[in-house]
Amino acid sequence: MTEPCPKLSARNLNVFYGAKQAIKNVSIDISREHVTALIGPSGCGKSTFLRCFNRMNDTIENARVTGEIRLDGRDIHAADMDVVQLRARVGMVFQKPNPFPKSIYENVAYGPRIHGLASGRAEMDRLVEDALRRAGLWDEVRDRLADSGTTLSGGQQQRLCIARAIAVDPEVILMDEPCSALDPVATAKIEELIDDLRGRYAIVIVTHNMQQAARVSQRTAFFHMGAMIEYGETSTLFTNPVQARTKDYITGRYG
Repeated sequence: MTEPCPKLSARNLNVFYGAKQAIKNVSIDISREHVTALIGPSGCGKSTFLRCFNRMNDTIENARVTGEIRLDGRDIHAADMDVVQLRARVGMVFQKPNPFPKSIYENVAYGPRIHGLASGRAEMDRLVEDALRRAGLWDEVRDRLADSGTTLSGGQQQRLCIARAIAVDPEVILMDEPCSALDPVATAKIEELIDDLRGRYAIVIVTHNMQQAARVSQRTAFFHMGAMIEYGETSTLFTNPVQARTKDYITGRYG
């Protein structure tokens, strides 16, 4: 299932926390055209693997990463790779909504401001509105942009965090269980949003919810005990998995 030119690729990737190996020799290609879901039981390495793509594991003191990750063919661990720029290109949305304790407007404007993407207030206003529209939030907050982002509901806060991630015009969006803290109505809105954003960004989502993976993704990777057991088209992996361990997980024999 090799893409002609993958957006992201990992080759022989290993992650260690001290002496403990969390990711074992994973190789994968991720395209821009598809939403890719990472599934597997708790503690299997999905989130650790996701954080490799924007070098978030660099912030963990005893973490060590070996192997190779490339973004548009370029090694993200190269000496001349600017990590700040990398994280602008590869945005992250976390499990728990984490808006800054600032206004809704300032939450979205923060990234464009530090990266110098707007030349004046009018351009910044356009950037903020565009990001909020793409995140499906504009109509709900357009009259309260000065209110704190923390006054929004949980689902709105998560869409605000997605707006904040896309305001710097990233190429990849990583989502680490973005709906696990949300109710079913808010979850449905986030899933609709993921579908709307597909193709504009490469999207990789960690989810513990297999039904969600089936709904939002076109490619799914199944992880177990730090190893990637199977990777393929979502519909095939869920209906006709190649590996017995994948089948056992999907049919609920463990997890």
